[in-house]
Amino acid sequence: MEKNWQTILDTFITQAHSGDLKTSYYPKEWSDLNVKVSFGMGTPARIPWIGLRAEGQEVSRGINPVYLYYKDIGILILGYGVSENEVAPQSWPLEIMSSAQTINAYFDKKVPRYGDSFVFKAYKVKTIDGKITFQYTDSNKDATEIDLESDLATICEYYKKIFQPTSSHALPVGVSEISLGLFYMEKQLEDFIIHNWDNTELGKKYDLIIEEGELLSQQFRTDIGPIDILVKDKKTGSYVVVELKRNQTSDDTIGQLARYMGWIKEHKNDKNVKGVIITGQYDKKLDYAREMLPNIDVFIYQVDFKLNEFKK
Repeated sequence: MEKNWQTILDTFITQAHSGDLKTSYYPKEWSDLNVKVSFGMGTPARIPWIGLRAEGQEVSRGINPVYLYYKDIGILILGYGVSENEVAPQSWPLEIMSSAQTINAYFDKKVPRYGDSFVFKAYKVKTIDGKITFQYTDSNKDATEIDLESDLATICEYYKKIFQPTSSHALPVGVSEISLGLFYMEKQLEDFIIHNWDNTELGKKYDLIIEEGELLSQQFRTDIGPIDILVKDKKTGSYVVVELKRNQTSDDTIGQLARYMGWIKEHKNDKNVKGVIITGQYDKKLDYAREMLPNIDVFIYQVDFKLNEFKK
């Protein structure tokens, strides 16, 4: 039976304090990524870790999602890992490096190792009545099993997109994505749609989910990963899963959307859940795939981007 991720983390934390360096218990793969665990070589490491990496990438030379356990102070970091010993041939996107804290900055001091990696989530690790608990350091809220799996799924999905092959549909010479009104990063598209919801076609048909003044629709958490945007149909009250894809989309998008729709159907008891794909350009493969799923709609976005010279 496949282990759940909280069980894996519980075992990892316990073993980190035991001196046992064996790693055969841990899965070799998770979320289509290779998994490597280290408690040290020969002697216990000060900072044990769990690294996840794409095929062809090395933990010692590259970037990857990583858990770093600063066991002396009981803090577990889920981070945007950066290799220490060799210069990584690829770096995390600028939006990460400009917004996320390095681990050195997070602790406000130079840590023994991995200080140049970036923090995605940080948890206080406590043992209460023999049970290991995880608590977010920024809010002091308990991290549930679903939270832990969702956090990992979020950073893994982001990481995998970095290594996805670029579209084979090249733009014509002299034509840029900006000139076509295409967003460079999916996050930009997501934020734009949320901020302009009432002025979009989607806003006419669907409502954002807001509870106690908090927006829940954006990056809605599930234990199989975050839904880009989850909304409700104004007329029926059924859930609508919105999946965003930059530039050229494909039938792979259908599979991802269908998984989230299945999750909503089971966990929200909604048999009429719908799906929406938002993309910059249309794809014939997508058209054939959606023939079998009539409850999925496709929207193509277009943004008018202009620069006007300032004149007094």
